Amino acid sequence: MANYTETSYSKWLTLSITLTLATISASAAYMWSKRREENLNQKLIKELQKSLEESFKKCAAERKGRIRAQQDLRKAMTQPKTDKMVTSYPMAPIAIIRSCFSTRNGTPRQPLIVPLARACLMFDTTLVPPASLEGLEEYSHCWIIYVFHLNTDLDKLWKNPSRSKLKAKVRVPRLKGEKMGLFATRSPHRPCPIGLTVAKVESVQGNSILLSGVDLVDGTPVLDVKPYLPYCDSIEGATVPHWVKMDDLLVVASVEFSEDFIATLTECWPAIDKKSLYTSPEEFQILIKQVLSWDIRSLSQRTQVKENCVRTETEQAYSKEGRDIIYHLNLEGLDVAYRITSNSNVIVESVTFSPK
Repeated sequence: MANYTETSYSKWLTLSITLTLATISASAAYMWSKRREENLNQKLIKELQKSLEESFKKCAAERKGRIRAQQDLRKAMTQPKTDKMVTSYPMAPIAIIRSCFSTRNGTPRQPLIVPLARACLMFDTTLVPPASLEGLEEYSHCWIIYVFHLNTDLDKLWKNPSRSKLKAKVRVPRLKGEKMGLFATRSPHRPCPIGLTVAKVESVQGNSILLSGVDLVDGTPVLDVKPYLPYCDSIEGATVPHWVKMDDLLVVASVEFSEDFIATLTECWPAIDKKSLYTSPEEFQILIKQVLSWDIRSLSQRTQVKENCVRTETEQAYSKEGRDIIYHLNLEGLDVAYRITSNSNVIVESVTFSPK
């Protein structure tokens, strides 16, 4: 019995020692693993800190490099070269015009002469934040600097100046086609096809400006907008040549509408109603009358009609060809057909939907 007790005690003691050693071993392994994990974390943190510091240094170096490059670029562009003046600057359109004038034909030759001519100037929000427009609604008018993007001779501007063949003189409508120096006119065909116009600010909405009195065709790229300041933009005592004042040469006697016009306009109106800048067919009709109150025909068209005149023995009369010429005006996708009588009376015949 004593031997059995001693044997049991011995086994129990051996098991206890084994469990104790196992516990100590597991504890040591856990402590070692934890210490190793802490060391790895510290090493990783140090590596991340080092990488972050290097990134900051690299960004700072790149920023300094960009600043130096920009300074060098500005310096190079503002100083004339030894052989010729600098030829380009970093400019790009910041907005696009959505205008009631679908084509160049019919677009007024000057601003504000068609008060109901509307347009929406829509800014590119990636270039111009809407906050840039804050305060503009307090002005009645603004200047718009834009590009004559529909010029038919834009390809000449990419050629060497000696081969561009840009005209030094242009034909002036008010001078019945006589020529005048380019910079004494507002012809769109210029060495730099940049235009300047003024428009009435109707409202500012988000990233767009609603304008009226415009002389801009739909899709015109805009380079800049500046507020109109009467105290310095309107010069007291300014003078212009006599021929500039001869507006009566381009004014028509009257604008009348045929009996079928209202019916055709009413029929076409649903096609543009939702996207139109105008609230009703009646308002759109007023726009047509304002636009056609000026002779919008080109100089060549007016000359052609004049050449078609025939003189009889007793009186001067227009030939059948001259009397039956139908002209077209495209406004907001509607094609307006009209004719002009020998007495400069405009007769608006009809209107049809003409999608782009």
